[in-house]
Amino acid sequence: MAREQQRGERRDRRDRPQEDGPDSDIVEKLVHINRVAATVKGGRRFSFAALMVVGDQKGRVGFGHGKAREVPEAIRKATEEAKKSMIRVPLRESRTLHHDGNGRWGAGKVMVRSAPPGTGIIAGGPMRAVLETLGVQDVVGKSTGSSNPYNMVRATFEALKVQSSPRQIAAKRGKKVSDVLARRADGASAPEAIEG
Repeated sequence: MAREQQRGERRDRRDRPQEDGPDSDIVEKLVHINRVAATVKGGRRFSFAALMVVGDQKGRVGFGHGKAREVPEAIRKATEEAKKSMIRVPLRESRTLHHDGNGRWGAGKVMVRSAPPGTGIIAGGPMRAVLETLGVQDVVGKSTGSSNPYNMVRATFEALKVQSSPRQIAAKRGKKVSDVLARRADGASAPEAIEG
């Protein structure tokens, strides 16, 4: 009974924003928890490995991995690591990605695409957790490789790291944002717009 109650509390804590300190708007999601065993002289010693994703739902997201003898401690360690490794991803209209992207880590392969308003988050499992904490509302994601949550999360991050906004591209080329967007409106395909 106590174990079920503790599990229920943990589930409630997963998606809840924290109330303390400067990171008060950060949302935490528990992606995966794994029980691992080390065989020692007296038998087996069990510990827990947790994979957490955190984000502010405004374009910042991070992930972390923690290991401990108790589940709450493993989650705490993973959350701390996730907060340290947060990256910023440019979002279009604060609801979707600027362009399509592919990511790969080990055997994990993912593809993310921008989507029109009202699409929602079409992605499953660990990818969904990353995209929800990032703050994307309309996106299509597909995983075509390994279903290992660690590889899927890392592959999703690789796909998000290559995202660039028109402002970043304009700054690289020494042009105005309106010039970059005008070429897209003229009917130039995305690769031509990037190369030119």
